Amino acid sequence: MTSCTKDEKDEIAPVPVSDILEITENITTNTTWETGKTYVLKNRIAVTSGNKLTIEPGVIIKGEAGTGANATALIIARGAQIFAEGTASQPIIFTTIADEIKPGEIASPNLDPTLNGLWGGILILGNAPISASAPAIQIEGIPPSDQNGLYGGSDPEDNSGVLRYVSIRHGGSNIGEGNEINGLTLGGVGSKTVIEYVEIVANQDDGIEWFGGNVDVTHALVWNAGDDAIDTDQSWSGTLDNFIVINAGDECFELDGPEGAYEAEHIIKNGTVYAGTADGLVDIDDNSRLTMSNIYFYGISPGQDFNQLPVENGGGFGEFSNFQATLPDGYNLEDFFKDGSHEFVSVVPENANTVGADVTEFTGWTWAYQSGELSKIGL
Repeated sequence: MTSCTKDEKDEIAPVPVSDILEITENITTNTTWETGKTYVLKNRIAVTSGNKLTIEPGVIIKGEAGTGANATALIIARGAQIFAEGTASQPIIFTTIADEIKPGEIASPNLDPTLNGLWGGILILGNAPISASAPAIQIEGIPPSDQNGLYGGSDPEDNSGVLRYVSIRHGGSNIGEGNEINGLTLGGVGSKTVIEYVEIVANQDDGIEWFGGNVDVTHALVWNAGDDAIDTDQSWSGTLDNFIVINAGDECFELDGPEGAYEAEHIIKNGTVYAGTADGLVDIDDNSRLTMSNIYFYGISPGQDFNQLPVENGGGFGEFSNFQATLPDGYNLEDFFKDGSHEFVSVVPENANTVGADVTEFTGWTWAYQSGELSKIGL
């Protein structure tokens, strides 16, 4: 993993005025999208098996408006790879055609960071194990007629490529009742895939959702998700490390257990959560299998809660430690952390936390930083 100083992150390098190129068909050969250009997804685009899409630093990708079968999205199919490697000074930005942003800019010049559902999102699908009704199934958000939507397999070290310094905005188009596209969907993605420094802004459905697989994600920020910020399903067995959640729509975390015979555990650690508009803090299934530690919650309001502990807490179904929370005046931990979960939470004054995210990793390259939103978490 590369790193850079705060000063480097604050200096946004200019790039040439872009050409605008329309993408109308699936990517069936190795393809490069070049720095200084803007690419418009005219429909649902898949990088098909055996092919690679390389996206250079500073590229802007815009999705046309559309719902149902016409929702625009970028799918990295099983056996395909994406190498979207931005930098701290030239992040890669996925957004809507309505966004007037140009290469070299970070914040949208015309859209509010709460607008969602204006295009689809990114779906990366791999051959790693999932816990479902079959070893491979169709991902939600993609019509069953599109076989590029299949995910799952038997290779835990599957490699779908690299996402680094990528911001995904204004997505989540609805393709049917209750069937929206997440900002970043990871279905059966294997451990050789690298995902770090990702920002999801104003997605109508979830910010990031894992369906099995075991890919790790580090340095992730989810801001203004319309549904859940962080959603895990089907025995994802990777690690989410160093993350920020600001203003979820439903739950800050929706953490579900296995749906089939395969059982595995994931790890969530080192996060700062500003609950804000969220309906709840953490929603966990009885059979969820995970470890959570070093999480700071604040911006909490009455009615938001950690709903329960998994069955047999500490016995393989869930281990939780070292949470901190800033509470509204007049409330106790038990008002927010139910079913004994208050036992691993300590109360601290606002921004006096000693656990949570390293916020400096999100300076410069994120819209949240450019807008001043990270001042909510002390930056």
